[in-house]
Amino acid sequence: MKTVAVLDYGMSNLGSVSKALNHVAGESWQVLITNQADEVLKADKVVFPGQGAIGNCMELLRETGLDHAVQHALQNKPFLGICLGLQTLLSRSEENGGKDGFGFIAGTVRRFDDPLHDAITGERLKVPQMGWNQVYPTHDHALWAGIEAGSRFYFVHSYYVDPEDKSVIAATTPYGIDYPSVLAKDNVFAVQFHPEKSQNAGLTLLKNFLAW
Repeated sequence: MKTVAVLDYGMSNLGSVSKALNHVAGESWQVLITNQADEVLKADKVVFPGQGAIGNCMELLRETGLDHAVQHALQNKPFLGICLGLQTLLSRSEENGGKDGFGFIAGTVRRFDDPLHDAITGERLKVPQMGWNQVYPTHDHALWAGIEAGSRFYFVHSYYVDPEDKSVIAATTPYGIDYPSVLAKDNVFAVQFHPEKSQNAGLTLLKNFLAW
């Protein structure tokens, strides 16, 4: 049986993520919630979920020893980053006065402008963005199989990723600006939204990840 490791570093809604993965996994996959680096290293695939502030996230990863396991997974196996699991992949974030990420993708995590306004209607938008919004893929990818462009996913965030290399942008979302909501590079696919809270489209993406 193959194993997908879900990182447990103390700040994520692991129940929803593991439940959604188990729903689509079938009998060939074991979903393992773990804070043990050796289990992450042995897993066939890795899911890095997250919510909260990046400073606490990076500190907890170092304290648990999972930071090195994440670095190894980014280079060696299929990897899905969710929300904070996306933002940590960049070089640096403006959050918490400025914090370094893993630097797997060169770029900066930036805060939405506040006030932020809809580019078409002029309506003021709330920061953080909280709720459903549309996602528009920029190119084909295995994880988009069966998901229509413009499908709605669930978001909760005040910061967005701004990679230097725009070719890694796999989808964008409109919220005041058209910001990158998905990045893809080699064996890594990382999303700003929460697929585990995004009903059919989210479950399809998770199923595609296991098949990838």
